[in-house]
Amino acid sequence: MVDFALNDDQRQIQQMARDFAIREIIPKAAYHDETGEFPKEICRKAFELGLMNAHIPEQYGGTGLGVFDSCLIAEEIASGCTGIGTAMEANNLAEAPVIVAGSDEQKKKFLTPMTEELIFAAYCVTEPAAGSDVAGIKTRATRIGDEFVLNGQKIWITNAGVASWYYVLAYTDPDKAHNGMSAFLVPRDLPGITVGKKEQNMGQRASDTRAISFEDVKIPKENLLGKEGQGFKISMAAFDHTRPLVASAAVGLARAALEHAVRYAHERTAFGKQIFDFQAVSFMLADMAQLVDAARLLCWRSAWLIDKGERNTREAAMAKVFSADMAMKVAIDAVQTFGGYGYSREYPVEKLMRDAKIFQIYEGTSQIQRVIIARHLHAEAEKLMTHVGAP
Repeated sequence: MVDFALNDDQRQIQQMARDFAIREIIPKAAYHDETGEFPKEICRKAFELGLMNAHIPEQYGGTGLGVFDSCLIAEEIASGCTGIGTAMEANNLAEAPVIVAGSDEQKKKFLTPMTEELIFAAYCVTEPAAGSDVAGIKTRATRIGDEFVLNGQKIWITNAGVASWYYVLAYTDPDKAHNGMSAFLVPRDLPGITVGKKEQNMGQRASDTRAISFEDVKIPKENLLGKEGQGFKISMAAFDHTRPLVASAAVGLARAALEHAVRYAHERTAFGKQIFDFQAVSFMLADMAQLVDAARLLCWRSAWLIDKGERNTREAAMAKVFSADMAMKVAIDAVQTFGGYGYSREYPVEKLMRDAKIFQIYEGTSQIQRVIIARHLHAEAEKLMTHVGAP
């Protein structure tokens, strides 16, 4: 049986996040976009309500919400401001590898404190010459006795400047390509870590994005996550948990853009009637509504699968690419609905268009999501031909 209805707990979570976005985020979104100031106080209030780190298991102090429930939160928060939402959600990406592959001691050490006070963490994989091509990273971790010595540079790291610890991917054996990468949990206060200046980005300006340099950083061996050589698999497994959330945030942005556009189309008049009454406008809005709903359903399916314990890599990629591309299109069409006013910073859709673009880039570009989907199609086709014979 298929049931699209939310249960009482899910409706309560959704409403709480929606109320928080209306009360705490929307009134301050323009300020944080203009100044680029990190929204720490907003995050503190969200933390106190349980809207951050919600997926940490109960035995480590969290509420143990599933990915589906977290998607409900992500959409509502993003409908207020995706820059502020990204500042809140970045913890999820850093924590996901620990949840997926961490030992009991590592979970107690790195996850439990996240539930006791407002602490931030960051996921460090991207490098100056390695974004989509993760195998191209240059960061090295050399084992010396009971320690690993880390050297390298990461860029575009969300929450880098406020994080207390980092999840870091580095080569321990470059000759083994993907199988030579290892994952480490790196406290911010270790000697040799230098955090760069805040990047001045096009959109999501409330988010703290910086470069990080590691110079002869000594990491205790117990901070190795999983085993040596498992880092790439751990990094990618984390995305199965977080891509549905990022996709849901894109849905939240697009929903906000649609709501602004529909409202404006009823307020604005031209040639003696509301512009909503012109088919060129109303059909564009109808298409926007279809895209938002379709994207949400893809998000929900990918989250539902992993919450059931099933692999969702393909479905998470589908949700991510569709939602990201959809958010960009819906934001552009919202600007078009507003006409010249949509191009002005005095109106909300200009910010939404700037904020939307990054969804096609971070946590795997739209092109990389299509590569993932295509690989799954290829594998399915080969399996089918094995059973029935090639045509």
